[in-house]
Amino acid sequence: MEFSQYPVNALLYITNRPELVFTEGDGMWLTDHNGKRYLDYLQGWAVNCLGHSPQCIQDALAAQSKKLINPSPAFYNEPSIALAALLTENSCFDRVFFANSGAEANESAIKLARKWGKLNKNTTGENRYEIITFDHSFHGRTLATMSASGKAGWDTIYAPQVPGFFKATLNDIASVEKLITGKTVAVMLEPVQGEGGVLPATREFMQALRALTKKHNILLIADEVQTGMGRCGELFAYQLSDIEPDIMTLGKGIGGGVPLAAMLCREEIACFEPGDQGGTYNGNPLMTAVGIAVAQALLAPGFLQSVKDKGDYLSKALLKLTKQHGLAGERGDGLLRALKLGSDIGPQIVEKARDMGPVGLLLNSPRPDLLRFMPALNVTIEEIDQMIAMLSDVLTQVKK
Repeated sequence: MEFSQYPVNALLYITNRPELVFTEGDGMWLTDHNGKRYLDYLQGWAVNCLGHSPQCIQDALAAQSKKLINPSPAFYNEPSIALAALLTENSCFDRVFFANSGAEANESAIKLARKWGKLNKNTTGENRYEIITFDHSFHGRTLATMSASGKAGWDTIYAPQVPGFFKATLNDIASVEKLITGKTVAVMLEPVQGEGGVLPATREFMQALRALTKKHNILLIADEVQTGMGRCGELFAYQLSDIEPDIMTLGKGIGGGVPLAAMLCREEIACFEPGDQGGTYNGNPLMTAVGIAVAQALLAPGFLQSVKDKGDYLSKALLKLTKQHGLAGERGDGLLRALKLGSDIGPQIVEKARDMGPVGLLLNSPRPDLLRFMPALNVTIEEIDQMIAMLSDVLTQVKK
């Protein structure tokens, strides 16, 4: 079928898309409507943690769809209970609220923090509702999560913003401390700022931040929508810094490709009352059955160690590429990494890599001077080597 035969104008225009339609996916590979294959280092923006259409997700969907799809969140269902137990057993949290997207999970975290701030007022009896977030952060596309985000220009698109969010500088503890007021209820951050350019919070900063929030009796919220579920080499990225947040959000990888997210909290923070939070599809058994399959795969013996090992391998390969082509280095944790290009050639690389033949390469450039890599966590060494070779060819063309 030719691209011109697809009624693409029926879709609302929200972004520029190339003239190709993906029809199949398998592991690290996608196939378009012309039969061309692409090595995919986007994986739905770190969503497909086990690659495209892994067998365990196929099996979970098939088996659960024959049993129960959605009894409504007014009732318990077995898969949501089992997945909540898996998450709490392997984290520092006690309670789980399931959602459909990372933005929705972050919205839930904001609501929970503000509710807790009403119940735990400041010394003058005022509600606490202000949340400190960070420049270059990305927390979602709802009005509240856009207001929480530090993405340039987002303060004017749908102005006025939701009030109560103040921006600090990542890895600068003094910038956080000076924003704390009697109305501050929480600090919210990504352990690695993905959309901001794969900017990791240092272990020292995370530990200082945890100490500061405890000193002022304010909550620490870890937005692990992109970093959670094995992406950084531990099941959750907060574990890299040996701290325990009060609230954590998950998305992307938790569903392995299906719409699933979660907000987790410690027992003493769990202050929602009936009617405070909900959602028609939240915790439905079809999606949470997939979540169980994903979590079990990640928790299998040796899996997370393999993520660390392949993250190290990718890091070294990117450093070799840096030396070969005169680039500016690389950074990241686990299999969330960035190649610093040293100039604004990222969009050119993305386009040339996608269009090269006979096989294409899918890359992401969240900033024009870098590339971000988000492969499946079970990517092979051979697929890393293949990507590096393809990218090297593209760099040679672009830098001529």
